[in-house]
Amino acid sequence: MHRFSEDTVARARKVRMLLLDVDGVLTDGTIFLDNNGVEGKGFNIMDGLALTLLQKAGVPAGIITGRDSNVVTTRARELGLEILVQGCTAKLPAAREIAEQRGLTLEQVAYVGDDLIDIALLKHAGLAVSVPNGAPEAHARAHHVTGPPGGRGAVREVCELILKAQGKWDDIVARYQ
Repeated sequence: MHRFSEDTVARARKVRMLLLDVDGVLTDGTIFLDNNGVEGKGFNIMDGLALTLLQKAGVPAGIITGRDSNVVTTRARELGLEILVQGCTAKLPAAREIAEQRGLTLEQVAYVGDDLIDIALLKHAGLAVSVPNGAPEAHARAHHVTGPPGGRGAVREVCELILKAQGKWDDIVARYQ
């Protein structure tokens, strides 16, 4: 975890829930539309595995996104994400409500966002993360900007950061040896 600041690692130790944007974070931001208007998105398989491992380690994860998409519903179901809020442009109040329902504060929430719609939540999250392909305004409010871009391993990096900071990573890796 050498590329993370001490502050970022300390914040990751306190995380009890991870919330994510979709377009530009779980994907590279590209939206595919076929001739019938059916939407498609590309998701990184390593991000998906990391989210599964994080949840199995006791840290719930979920999505708050500004768009509505059947593709996102399907992917969230595949990953076992209990939290899915779509069509939400007011992400901070949504995150507060989700945290309160689980007996958490925003200090215990990590959030990964990439654009203007994410700024308010990034400003209040205990661990705020953006991606290199994100807006400069999102970077300015983030405690950490990932190495990999959105849709290319950024979420994997955040999940590993949390698991390593909480001392859970080595046990996870040991299961696969």
